[in-house]
Amino acid sequence: MDSIDVKIYLNQFISFFEKNPESLYKLIGEINKDIFFEKVREKCFENLKNNDDVALTKTQLEELIVGLWGFKYEVKRINNEFISTRFGLICLN
Repeated sequence: MDSIDVKIYLNQFISFFEKNPESLYKLIGEINKDIFFEKVREKCFENLKNNDDVALTKTQLEELIVGLWGFKYEVKRINNEFISTRFGLICLN
């Protein structure tokens, strides 16, 4: 499966991080960048298949990175003001 929208998004995404390697390191740490970019590509196609925007949301990026580190991403929204994480209750205010 191939999509011009995914290619454009990925080219811009990868290009940004190639020009800003320190930003990539801050985002993914020691994770292999090729594996990260491949997972981003897979998520883009998943979004496309679900008729969503090709671009990854902040939550999708967080889930992807946490998953690559081998942790389970669990965030539960309590209401508009609080979320529950494995670290405890966090106020979004």
